[in-house]
Amino acid sequence: MAAATRPPNRPPTREIDEQTDIGEVYMRSLLRAQLRRGLTVLAVVAVFLAALPVLFTVEPRLASVRILTVPLPWLLLGGSVYPLLLAASWWLVRAAERTERDFAELVERD
Repeated sequence: MAAATRPPNRPPTREIDEQTDIGEVYMRSLLRAQLRRGLTVLAVVAVFLAALPVLFTVEPRLASVRILTVPLPWLLLGGSVYPLLLAASWWLVRAAERTERDFAELVERD
């Protein structure tokens, strides 16, 4: 497979706009980075959400604990899941913006 080379007078933004092979490489790298970040956030949230039922199965006495008449499982579901989802989505948006900013700097620099 021959290495793709870009003529020195063609900016990367033009390569992307014209959807050349090099432009596709640029876009694939951006999409791959975004996918990797998204899957990381998904894995963290999934592990946390899967751990809650496991925790209450392994230690059933926790299910009977009440805090201000609210069962602990309900309190954890209502009090920790939504803030976790909010924090994860906030982090993902910031990471995506940072990745896109880095990508734009890379494209403008070349």
